[in-house]
Amino acid sequence: MLALVTGASSGIGLQYATQLARDYHTDLLLVSNQQVELKQVAEELAAKYNVKTIAKYADLSKQDAAEQLFEFCQYNKIEVDILINNAGVFFFNPYCETAMPRIELMLNLHVVTVAKLTRLFGEQMCKRQLTPEQQDERICGKKRRKGYILNMSSMSAWMAMPGIQTYNATKAFIYNFSKSIWYELKPQGVNITVMAPGAVDTALFGLAPNLRKLAVALTVSIPPEKLVKKALRKLFRGKKASTPGFINWLSTPLLKHTPDWILFFAMKKLARFQH
Repeated sequence: MLALVTGASSGIGLQYATQLARDYHTDLLLVSNQQVELKQVAEELAAKYNVKTIAKYADLSKQDAAEQLFEFCQYNKIEVDILINNAGVFFFNPYCETAMPRIELMLNLHVVTVAKLTRLFGEQMCKRQLTPEQQDERICGKKRRKGYILNMSSMSAWMAMPGIQTYNATKAFIYNFSKSIWYELKPQGVNITVMAPGAVDTALFGLAPNLRKLAVALTVSIPPEKLVKKALRKLFRGKKASTPGFINWLSTPLLKHTPDWILFFAMKKLARFQH
């Protein structure tokens, strides 16, 4: 099997690549816009876990990035069994003070590219014919399917939070889009899972190291290795959606009904993170 992982050079994407190679012995097509780091990751994973790796440098925020990546796979006869749409960006800023290129970058990366990659590789997976041996193969106790797609959303999909208005809106798209597609792909032997975690302990949010350690200690934030382990299990077991962590799952309905005064209070406290 081969997995395509976007944003694979660091953070959560690196964990997906590592655990797929280590725990599932999956060959990898690693995609990132960090060319030097990507090449190093590909070489290290290949050597350490004895899997085949391909490092593909690409800017997935471009309008035609999905088509170019799909054509690359077609030209090189790369058959993708697992698609991990993980690449993402985060920034906190008032909408009318945010530069238009940054807005376009986030919309393209989180919405356009995710939707297109799901469409292109999803169709290919649906048309795939499994051999008798593959039909009998089991992953996480379940019979192997024609393909697997995992999309990364966020708990912020249910939040009306000033400063991250574009981020949470795109994550809401990913969540609802993925759950809808699940019904279309499942009868055709393809599983799609969407993960909606709370805070994840990566550099994406720009927190100081001491604050990141405190958040993990208080279980407010989840280490990426734990998140990815849960996500892959959900994916291979055919789950539709998951919000890891009991507290996160319990608080999800409350996020939809947050009082306005709390949001205005948060705006004042979080203003120092604007950049």
